[in-house]
Amino acid sequence: MTAPMKENVSAWPSSGPVPPTEVVEELGAQTRLIFVDDDDDYREAASAELTDLGFSVQSFSDGPTMLASVLDGIDADVIVLDWNMPSLAGIDLLPRLRRQGILLPVVFLTGRSSPVHENLALDRGALDFVDKSRGVPILAKRLRLLVEPAKRPAELEIDETLHCGRLMLKPRIGRAFWDDVDVNLTLTEFNIVRLLASNIGSHVTYRAVYDCMHHVGFIAGSGENGYRTNVRSSIKRIRNKFRIADPAFAEIENYPSFGYRWGSAVASPQS
Repeated sequence: MTAPMKENVSAWPSSGPVPPTEVVEELGAQTRLIFVDDDDDYREAASAELTDLGFSVQSFSDGPTMLASVLDGIDADVIVLDWNMPSLAGIDLLPRLRRQGILLPVVFLTGRSSPVHENLALDRGALDFVDKSRGVPILAKRLRLLVEPAKRPAELEIDETLHCGRLMLKPRIGRAFWDDVDVNLTLTEFNIVRLLASNIGSHVTYRAVYDCMHHVGFIAGSGENGYRTNVRSSIKRIRNKFRIADPAFAEIENYPSFGYRWGSAVASPQS
C-alpha cells in the first residue's frame, strides 16, 4: 500500500518579520503549548516561530510519545495536533487523550481543510481547526483566544452570569446550563449559543454563525455558500446536546436559506 502523501506546507506562508518584544507579549506569552507533527522540517520551523511569538513549546514527532509524556505529568495549556501521522493519526489520538482523563484543549493544524475533516475533528472534541496555509501567526492568535481567558488573574475576572429563560450562560468559564444542567458544550458551541441567545427574537444569518465559529471572512467548503454545511452540523450537535438535558428542547429555530433564531419554538424546518 502506498503511504499517504505528506502535507507540504511552509510554516510561514505570510508571516512577515518577527514582531517586537511588546507584540510578542500580547500574542502568547507564558502559554505552554504541546505541538505534535511528524514532519520534522515543518515541526521545527513552526515551533521556532511559535517560540518567537511568546509560546513555550514542547514538540513531539508522534502521538504515542506525546501521550506518554503527558501521562508522566508534562505541564501544558493547549495541544496542537497534526491530522496525518503514520503511527497514530491525530484524529485517533484525541479520543485516547480523553479516555486517559486528559482534558486539555486540542486544536488541529492540518492541510486537510475539507468540511468533512473539520466536522469530524469538532465531533471528537477539538476546540478549533486551523488550515496550515493560514500561517503560524493566525494559529498563535487562535490559540491565544482559547487559552488566555483561563489564564487571567482571578481578581480581574467578573463572574458574569447571563440568563435567557431556562438558559444560563457563564461566559468566564464558557459553560451553558439548561434548567441548571450543564449542557457540555465545546467553546465554539458555547459561542454560537451565546450569539443566538444575545439576539433573542431576531434571526442570525448562517454567515454570522460561521464567523462566530472562525473569524470574519474565513471560508471552508465548496461553492459560495459551502460554509453552511459546517453551520448546520454545528447547530445539529448543539441541539442534540440540549436534548440530552431536555428531550423537548426546541429553542433553536431555523429560517430556511437564511439562518437561525433563539426563541419560543414554532413549527419550522429543523435543518
